[in-house]
Amino acid sequence: MATDETPIEEVLVSEREHWQDGPPFELFARMRRECPVHWTSKITELPEEDGFWSVTTADDVHEVSHDWRTWSSELGGFTAVKNGILPLELQRAMFIGMDPPKHDRLKALFQRGFTPKRIAEHEDRIRAITCEVLDRLEGHERCDLVTDVAQPVVARVIGSFMGIPPEDDKMWADLMNAALGAADPDLNPAGLDAVMTEIVPQVFASCQKLIDERRENPTDDLTSVLVHAEIDGQMLEDHEIVMGFFLLMAAGNDSTKATYCSGMRALLEDDEQRRLVLDDPSLIPDAVEESLRMFPAFAHFGRTATKDTELHGQEIKAGEKVVMWYPSSNRDETRYDDPDVFDLRRKAEHQAFGAGGRHFCLGTALARLELRILIEETLTRYPQMRIADEPRYVESAFANQLKTLPVKLRP
Repeated sequence: MATDETPIEEVLVSEREHWQDGPPFELFARMRRECPVHWTSKITELPEEDGFWSVTTADDVHEVSHDWRTWSSELGGFTAVKNGILPLELQRAMFIGMDPPKHDRLKALFQRGFTPKRIAEHEDRIRAITCEVLDRLEGHERCDLVTDVAQPVVARVIGSFMGIPPEDDKMWADLMNAALGAADPDLNPAGLDAVMTEIVPQVFASCQKLIDERRENPTDDLTSVLVHAEIDGQMLEDHEIVMGFFLLMAAGNDSTKATYCSGMRALLEDDEQRRLVLDDPSLIPDAVEESLRMFPAFAHFGRTATKDTELHGQEIKAGEKVVMWYPSSNRDETRYDDPDVFDLRRKAEHQAFGAGGRHFCLGTALARLELRILIEETLTRYPQMRIADEPRYVESAFANQLKTLPVKLRP
């Protein structure tokens, strides 16, 4: 574990030791002070991967996000790892791993289904799903908010958008958890190599059945949109359909679950903050935004320099990777007072959905709606809920989330 005595140039940010209890906030604060654009020379667990530059301040993350011509999502993939977990070819098959103009055309296909107006039309259905899951807790003294509440709610919500039958929710959730938490021994016991040898083949096989069904019988779900989409006059290839499906399922399963659980933990650990929303439920959207600021669901996304350039005074060469760390930029002292304190009254802006630009999150309206409903319904039923045992984090420098949050439902 790097300490304040470790020379900053020797720190390897993505090492597993830094991420066993969530993001290394103290390390990020030190990097913002001493070396806001920081070079990590290697990834020990993936020795074939190159090093990368860490971008830790809100202003620099904003700059990289808004300049896709200099900072490409397609050239070297969209995470810190180029090929070691998910091959570059498959990353490029998702619109998050594309650059304009193809990115813009594919994303626009889905944009129409994710407008705030369209998402608002789903509020009653999302609330019904949430209440149905909470009904299952009746008669129980305790539960785990990750596995018993968040996971089944978000899986059914995104499953309904994608046209997946309810009985397949758990299978898809398990696959997404194993893929995004690939380094975690509980979520993916088979290890990093299993992503390509076991998980991705299962995704392709299961998704191919849906593709074949939609080709034969088109529907109005998002899977059918992918199957029948045309980009530049051409239909998507099957691997592009599968990876587009994978992207929407992964984001839909993990992002809301992650922020809801961490946000609930913050409220359960701070009686004053919880009392604010219990006394005035109109403040729940503010609690949602503060949860997004403090607990962004994805710890980073990556870009690759298309030319020799400079960022925050640091020279960066063409072909080098930069990694934008959202748990750092969202706690940037130049943006927020007491950035490590959960305070829903601050009404802070944040970069949990990205920092704008072409790759700003497609599902912001859906995530905010799900988070609001989940927090409302949970606190309405269990206003005196308490944490029962120490929560545990997913061991991951990408998926920033809890894997357990045991609670007592009543005193």
